[in-house]
Amino acid sequence: MRSLLDVQRKLLPDFLAVMQKRYDILRYIKTMQPVGRRSLATSLNLTERTLRSEVDFLKNQHLIEVYSTGMQLSADGAEILFQLEGIMREVMGIDLIEQELKRKLGVKEVIVVSGDSDQSPWMKSELGKACANRMKQEWVGENIIAVTGGSTMAEVADMITPALPGSELTFVPARGGIGEDMKNQANVIVSKMAEKAKATYKVLYVPDQVSQEAYQSFMKEPSIREVIRLIKSANMVVHGIGDAMAMAERRKTSPDTMRTLLDEHAVGEAFGYYFNENGDVIHKVQTVGIQLDDLKHAKSVFAVAGGKSKAKAIGAYMRRAPSSTVLITDEAAAQELLKG
Repeated sequence: MRSLLDVQRKLLPDFLAVMQKRYDILRYIKTMQPVGRRSLATSLNLTERTLRSEVDFLKNQHLIEVYSTGMQLSADGAEILFQLEGIMREVMGIDLIEQELKRKLGVKEVIVVSGDSDQSPWMKSELGKACANRMKQEWVGENIIAVTGGSTMAEVADMITPALPGSELTFVPARGGIGEDMKNQANVIVSKMAEKAKATYKVLYVPDQVSQEAYQSFMKEPSIREVIRLIKSANMVVHGIGDAMAMAERRKTSPDTMRTLLDEHAVGEAFGYYFNENGDVIHKVQTVGIQLDDLKHAKSVFAVAGGKSKAKAIGAYMRRAPSSTVLITDEAAAQELLKG
């Protein structure tokens, strides 16, 4: 297969470019369906004239169906897209990128989806789908799954499907999150995951960051102590990786701490820890919930983040990530990580 693709690249470069374009169109329609032409053209950076031609072709091949509400994949289109996904990974060399990045980072696995989340915001849905599918492979028997908040985790929740019979899952928030945008709070995300997986969940009604006094007070509450016990015994952890300064601003960090983060060149954030490019912790927020040391006890840790702009943040965290980590990222971030 690889040798055939190499020949096609040399003899029929236009063929591969056209296949890539049609693959992207089918993938976007599946993710966002029903979708209108204008939205599709804007999201894929195609002119309406080019898109009209491609849509007519896909419609004539019975791969998409066009309704007044928008376009969606036909059964044949869904089947073709499924077959294409494996082929396109080889065409774009994604399988080789995954292997090389896994060796470089020293982690359990790397999963790369094609594209750049910075250029195509809908790519977050693809990252969410990749994470949900990979998580499900380990839903055998009893599992406690700790999940952080954030927009990427919300996308993962959207892609969750029912667990297989015999699975006993409990979703818990990895840390407090009251004060964030409601749909991105860990409590909301775990309840949605549990509903979709047909599982159980627990909530943790505490803020994302607290003072030492408040922390001690919270830990006296039996109900909170019980949820914390579950969180720290989680054998699966699912989390995002943030840009340091963006996360600091979101948390309304004090001017003094902001100066420290700038002076110490903070680039990444996870679990309330801020890292420089070497992976050194330069600041830690007092949070109720999972801590970096707790990750050592997890069977699998799923880290999800994408976009070229996030590469430094991902690289910084991955220097501290446990070997049980499965990194799920996009092609743009992966390429930057390999350069670094």
